[in-house]
Amino acid sequence: MTNKIEEPTVIPLQTPSGHACETCPAHRAGNLVRLGIDMTDWDYVIALAGNPNTGKSTIFNALTGLRQHTGNWPGKTVSRAEGGYSYGDHRYKLVDLPGTYSLLSTSLDEEVARNFILFGQPDVTIIVADATRLERNLNLVLQVLEITDRAVLALNLVDEAKRHGLKVDDRSLARDLGIPVVPMAARRREGMPELLEAVHEVATGKVVCKPHRIKSEPPTLKKAVSELVAQLTASFPTLPNPRWVAMRLLDGDQQIMEALQRGELGDLTRDDPGQTTGHLELQLEASHA
Repeated sequence: MTNKIEEPTVIPLQTPSGHACETCPAHRAGNLVRLGIDMTDWDYVIALAGNPNTGKSTIFNALTGLRQHTGNWPGKTVSRAEGGYSYGDHRYKLVDLPGTYSLLSTSLDEEVARNFILFGQPDVTIIVADATRLERNLNLVLQVLEITDRAVLALNLVDEAKRHGLKVDDRSLARDLGIPVVPMAARRREGMPELLEAVHEVATGKVVCKPHRIKSEPPTLKKAVSELVAQLTASFPTLPNPRWVAMRLLDGDQQIMEALQRGELGDLTRDDPGQTTGHLELQLEASHA
């Protein structure tokens, strides 16, 4: 590991502890197992997302220290890094998702990141954004917020932005996005304690996010989405965010359509491996008209 940041506030994990069931984690352990994530002895799972070159790896290394390992996602050639840390009385597993510019699944990296956030249902998704290129980074932020309402924005490189004469109003940004925003200079550990606290508050339900989502839709789109959501909910009652899945189907997302037709979408929405899943036949042609 090349990271040399000292670890004064993050306590590396030494001994396992039981799950803190009273805090009601949002993740589904069965889904995470299918995605290759073992939650034994961990209380919460945290996803780390962001564009490439935003300092995501620096934050990952600062949080996990030497307690991390790498491998591949099940059935994929995409590498995965995961590690852990303790904060307060809880143990957090951190999963570093591939750096992507979007979640539209136009590449294998995007598919892996999207599927983990959608089906793994992490307790918190940390979205790392570059304060010097915030407008470009917000594309991914808004896409993540369409999938999950449990997120924290790590606004990194604020020191670089300041050197360029840029200042981001993090309070207004937090209000507009509906999630906590933490200004950071991760290479100098600035903002790290605040990030830990923000993640803890969202994971434990002390802070309830109300993320920004597009609410204005043409009547025809609204009707098509409503019909698809009803079909998806009937076939997959535990499907997280059926509205987002419906939107992707209407957009012609080939991978979501194929997962639906093969029954794989159902496989990722159940905790019991022995439970059977059906196939859902959706009539999308009229919706595209």
